[in-house]
Amino acid sequence: MDGHALMNGLGFFKRLLGSQTADGHRVEPQAALGARMLVVDDSPTICAVLGKMLHQDGYAVLKATDGVEAIELARRERPALIFLDVVMPGTNGFAVLRRLRHDPLTRDIPIVMISGNPQATEQFYVQRFGADDFMQKPFDRDEVYLRIGQLVRSGRLDGRLPAAATAAVVAPALAEGLSADELANIPDIAMPDPQTAPRLTGTAAMPQATLQVVHGIG
Repeated sequence: MDGHALMNGLGFFKRLLGSQTADGHRVEPQAALGARMLVVDDSPTICAVLGKMLHQDGYAVLKATDGVEAIELARRERPALIFLDVVMPGTNGFAVLRRLRHDPLTRDIPIVMISGNPQATEQFYVQRFGADDFMQKPFDRDEVYLRIGQLVRSGRLDGRLPAAATAAVVAPALAEGLSADELANIPDIAMPDPQTAPRLTGTAAMPQATLQVVHGIG
């Protein structure tokens, strides 16, 4: 192997495993270019913000605003990764997680749970029913890329090929069907909606399906 090929090979593994820039900032490995990411949240704002972050890194984004739609999309589209909100009306995130993990079509899809509710966070860490990771709202782009990078390192997500072997990234504005100005107006930090944050105040307030998942019943 000549020196040029060796350097190219080392560069690929640095990108795959993560590296640091000159100022010490960590560069996370990326998932495959164009990988489909499913965002599940009843907040249109969270869907827009997280969708923007993912598009900017070259991923295709699917969105669902409730648990039933999320399960249907996951079974039909088989996304590479699911970002799943915990607190949703109707079929909540814990119940969706349980359904996905019991379905042969979706049981192996990596899932990152997200929530802005402290009680939901506590319940998640008490019993991890098959989720791969957790993000607390508010979160920014670096947090999202960190979660994806960890899944690439662990082998749960396919890593991105060297830049020379990949196709051009679709412009985020075009991919979202938005103008550049409209896309620029989407915030860069995902904040919990004030009106929905208090909806879950402890296990006593959880729907029965959630209690069954949290406590391993059923």
